[in-house]
Amino acid sequence: MFDMVVVGGGPSGATAANDLALQGFKVMLLDRMGRIKPCGGAVPPRLLKDFDVPLDLLCTTANSARMISPKDNKVDMPVGEGGWVGMVDRDVFDEWLRARAAKNGADRRDGTFEALERDADGTAIVCYRPKGAPRGSDPVKVKTRILIGCDGCNSAVARAALPDEKLPFVAAYHEVVESPPEGFKGFEGNRCDVFYQGKHSPDFYAWVFPHGSKTSIGTGSAVQGFELRKAVAKLRDELGMAEDTCKTVRVEGAPIPLRPRKKWDNGKDVVVAGDAAGTVAPASGEGIFYAMTAGREAARAAAEALKTGDASKLALARKRFLKGHGTVFTVLGIMQWWWYRSDTMREKFVKLCMDKDIQELTWEAYMNKELVKRKPLAHVRIFLKDSVQLVTGILSGGGIREGNTAGKRAQV
Repeated sequence: MFDMVVVGGGPSGATAANDLALQGFKVMLLDRMGRIKPCGGAVPPRLLKDFDVPLDLLCTTANSARMISPKDNKVDMPVGEGGWVGMVDRDVFDEWLRARAAKNGADRRDGTFEALERDADGTAIVCYRPKGAPRGSDPVKVKTRILIGCDGCNSAVARAALPDEKLPFVAAYHEVVESPPEGFKGFEGNRCDVFYQGKHSPDFYAWVFPHGSKTSIGTGSAVQGFELRKAVAKLRDELGMAEDTCKTVRVEGAPIPLRPRKKWDNGKDVVVAGDAAGTVAPASGEGIFYAMTAGREAARAAAEALKTGDASKLALARKRFLKGHGTVFTVLGIMQWWWYRSDTMREKFVKLCMDKDIQELTWEAYMNKELVKRKPLAHVRIFLKDSVQLVTGILSGGGIREGNTAGKRAQV
């Protein structure tokens, strides 16, 4: 009998398991080894502080972002004096988090969650297939007072215990390649490049994020029939970073949710977090910080539920997360809906990014993970400039989606 079983050993699950183990709970961390999510790998300084992550776990740091418009106009957004964006390799980063949880007392097991059963008195029984066990073999079964699902957008835990809900998602795909030499055809190892070009993604964006000796080149889309692999291959060719120049290290693909799930718990003994709960920021697609924050909130709510015997405490995970970040998610969702709908609007969006007020407030919000409330005059200026772009976009026909069928599944 475990106090908690955490399914999924990504940033969210590993954080939840570590927090609970440190509190003395009997915790099992179940992870399907070998699964790495496609991810640009960007993390804010606040993540290292909040979750006690050592600086040397970063592959490198970036001090600027370059936004590339459909017409290939480029806008550089320097982070500012003393600011930086940390870059991590998920292969190394996630494993470090899992190892820390195990070191602090979590019972780490490699395997795949298969089913949630109940014994005669209703206690949850987690059924899983250990790594290496043949399909069809009898699963291992463990009892747990609370089950925490951190097993991705297509969460098996959520399907087993929560109301059916189809989350809108972007299909993401990236190729991790050997980084070219510094300065190679404009490549900079301390700059993140974001491509707002319909040819690379009709409704999201493509990216080139440096990770020191390696670089992530990827894209995402919710448009049915859009071929992600071909889009990444085309981007690599355009950048001179094809296979013959930059050897491919590994490739990964996965769905990325676009909004939080409406219900995170079953009101009894199951709660979800991370991608399983839909905690990926719209527009930016940033997920690591929010996944770890959601994992912490799920662990906190589970601990309170177990200590008090009040299962309604599980609902606090979603409530607290949205209290801290719900407004940001709403604003970013509106931005994605409006600015990503066509190349006409994406061109105007990149143009807006030239504004120094927007650059400063964007980076401050990213670093601190909250909307910046100071500098009211800067907000007024941004509102007026943004309004002009909105009106001209509508008048030019940019408000009409150009043959885009967002929300349908893209094909890797």
